[in-house]
Amino acid sequence: MITSVFKKSTPLNFALVVILMLVFFSMHQIQDLSWLSSGFLILKKGATFIILLASVLLIDFIARRNALSKESSYTIFFYFLFLLFFPSVLDNTNLIISNFFILLALRRLISLQSLKASKEKIFDASLWIFLATLFHFWSIIFILLVFISIITHVSRDYRNWILPFIALFIVGILFLIYATVFDLDVIEYIIKSVQINFEIDYFTNSYQNGALSIYATIALFFLVSMFNSLSNRPQLLHTSFNKIIISFFIGALIFLVSSNKSNELLLFTFAPLAVMATAHIEIPQEKLTQEIVMYVLIACSLFAFFSQL
Repeated sequence: MITSVFKKSTPLNFALVVILMLVFFSMHQIQDLSWLSSGFLILKKGATFIILLASVLLIDFIARRNALSKESSYTIFFYFLFLLFFPSVLDNTNLIISNFFILLALRRLISLQSLKASKEKIFDASLWIFLATLFHFWSIIFILLVFISIITHVSRDYRNWILPFIALFIVGILFLIYATVFDLDVIEYIIKSVQINFEIDYFTNSYQNGALSIYATIALFFLVSMFNSLSNRPQLLHTSFNKIIISFFIGALIFLVSSNKSNELLLFTFAPLAVMATAHIEIPQEKLTQEIVMYVLIACSLFAFFSQL
């Protein structure tokens, strides 16, 4: 039954997801109401929620515009469910902004398939990634996807290889201006940002550990499904789905290398995993099988959310 609700993309479905996001976002925020004493923090919470909504719109646009999903609302619903696994991410404004910039970059890179305005798309994607780096340094790893896209589509024109470095130079200048105005120690900031930590020992309770384990199992399930079904999909879409898969692994790598490690860092994997989950649920199969997958995922996300409140 739940699959029938999101089988089509309608304003009502999007409104439902928005309402659900607002409800669960509010439930998390009322756990600590100290932010109500500051006008700035109130604005910050509001801006964080708006950026989350913009991210939902963006991933829906990417999936449907590039035929990565049918005309359904599954992608935005899955993205919402993955947010519930790690509710602390709803407080991490920097990470949410960084992820939003990465989604803007992903939108441009996947649309390279058309080979129209390729230089503009490469430059834009590079610029968005380097801007994302200002909010979480290790999101810079996504620049690998830019070079992979260049190799795949437009490697013969040497100017395409230079564009990412031009974007880096522009963002670098903006960062230096910001550092000068706000008296930021650039060297100290860079040294602190580039630190690496592979240890996964940050859990403050067993529920965080459990949420990570459940999420990893679900991610593995959809990854296997994606690999198994990729050969049966239209050849034209293979490159786009490959970029989605690579994006997921880059997101996982960011989680592994970041020094200030937490479950929140898996936010970078939510969008590509939502696309893969949609691809799985839209595979022709028994209705009961679809419903079981959907209900299990809903149950797991709700358990993870409420156990960590």
